[in-house]
Amino acid sequence: MTSNLMNSKDLYIRLLRYVFPYWKVFAISLLGTVAFAATEPAMPALLKPLLDETFVTKNPEGLVRLPLLLMLLFIARGIASFISNYCIKWVATRVVMDLRKEMFDRLQTLPTSYFENNSSGNIIAKFTFNVQLVMNAATNVVITVVKDSLIIIGLLAYALYLNWQLSLVTFLIMPPTALVISYFSRRMRRLSHSLQDSVGDITRVIQEAISGSREIKIFGGEDYEATRFQKLNNWIRRYRMKVAIASSLNVPIVQVFTVAALSIVVYFASLQSQAGEITVGEFVALITALALLSSPVKRITKINVILQKGLAAAESVFQLIDEHPETDSGQVIIEKPRGEIEFCNISYTHYGSDKPVLHDINIKIAAGETIALVGPSGGGKTTLVNLLPRFYNPTAGKILLDGVDTRDTKLISLREHIAYVGQHIILFNDTVAANIAYGAQKTRPDDNAIRDAAKKAHALEFIEKFPDGMNTLIGENGVRLSAGQRQRIAIARALIKNAPILILDEATSALDTESEKVVQLALETLRSGRTSLLIAHRLSTIENADRILAIADGRIVESGTHSELLQLDGVYARLYKAQARHAS
Repeated sequence: MTSNLMNSKDLYIRLLRYVFPYWKVFAISLLGTVAFAATEPAMPALLKPLLDETFVTKNPEGLVRLPLLLMLLFIARGIASFISNYCIKWVATRVVMDLRKEMFDRLQTLPTSYFENNSSGNIIAKFTFNVQLVMNAATNVVITVVKDSLIIIGLLAYALYLNWQLSLVTFLIMPPTALVISYFSRRMRRLSHSLQDSVGDITRVIQEAISGSREIKIFGGEDYEATRFQKLNNWIRRYRMKVAIASSLNVPIVQVFTVAALSIVVYFASLQSQAGEITVGEFVALITALALLSSPVKRITKINVILQKGLAAAESVFQLIDEHPETDSGQVIIEKPRGEIEFCNISYTHYGSDKPVLHDINIKIAAGETIALVGPSGGGKTTLVNLLPRFYNPTAGKILLDGVDTRDTKLISLREHIAYVGQHIILFNDTVAANIAYGAQKTRPDDNAIRDAAKKAHALEFIEKFPDGMNTLIGENGVRLSAGQRQRIAIARALIKNAPILILDEATSALDTESEKVVQLALETLRSGRTSLLIAHRLSTIENADRILAIADGRIVESGTHSELLQLDGVYARLYKAQARHAS
């Protein structure tokens, strides 16, 4: 990935590009920061006349003027601080919003293989945990560095003005401070990477525990899951402690150097005071200015921790943003396809595997023809139908739709004409109506169209029994529905799309026998005039298919109608007879 090759400078410059669209508000924040920093040296500067004029020379004007100036100074600091903090938070939240949008937009374009090779927990952690760390690095770090750098420069300049010989001692701490910060920077980056990976892993375990709660309970997996969780939980604790140790050591070591320099200054300043070479006011102002250096030096040292966490998180975020999207080089727009499909010498091998899933598949499907795919599990049936909407791309051969290579067709146009009902039903945490209407995003169906689709899918009979009917919230992935109800909602979703090509992958597998019969009638109506590819476990549901293809070990071993294949007495006949015996 590009971001992996970035050094800290390149990575930070890339982060700041997300701030640039809001440069005006950011500039206001910087002005507030500069104003705040400018008031810092004013405090020790006020101490000199306060002591020399009020306590030493007994000047009565100082009794009124100096406290008033002090009050005005802190009012100005408060206003500047508010403007700076408000504006930087506004920019920071905008940056997070933009990053999340760019990440989500990229996520929508990624190929199926990305989701197969990356756990959902790690992906979610990028959106929730990592991007927050990036926000701090992109905005807060800049403001803190600007503010504290100006404070340090201002205080040093004032100290040099008062007594340049003594002030030069403070420059002795710069080389060791730089070495300490450099060492801890490298360590913090490594630890932050490990911590972010662990947060992604624990998110995955929590998600699996939620989605698999029934399986965990029925198979007694509570202890196993608790052990998995606690192991990751402890790793997060350990990484956080290592980060805390590095952070905690970083600041005091730098402070020791700072205090050592300050102690030397105090010693020689005391000698000068005894010799009458420096006034009380100058002495106190100088020591105060140098003492005030401790806080900004501490903050700048500490900000390095936030910076390294942010840069490590930025690498993770940019890895997602830089992922290659699905290949979509096609330019052909399909308006009204007839539905003729041809698989020409198709072979497919999963990424990272050397064993082909499909071998030299050749199928020609006429428009409106229903093709059923049967065979043992793992034979390649689902992989084959997934090649049509280009969830995967064949490693050899080509697929033609109305004589046009699907790779020459724009993905959005190709998928617009395909309806799909899979064996693993995915519903959204929304209303019943919204889930059915999801199948027709472009046309935005009205209530009558949604109701009609539900009726044809034989879902209306249970939907009307819900207290809120079509407006009933179904929960995460339809958790409030039965398996059969979820299946019928998914079929209604496919019905409302009204696409000329239909893929049904075990579309009735979750239905009881009675429901299956009525849904089969709806599916037969749906298949009428459409090109349909069916994968069925229950062979009784595909007896009326125009053609049945038996697939085993990634090859088509038989082809024909139901009666022809029974007479052939091969793979299909054996499967059919075995199911008939089991049913009886």
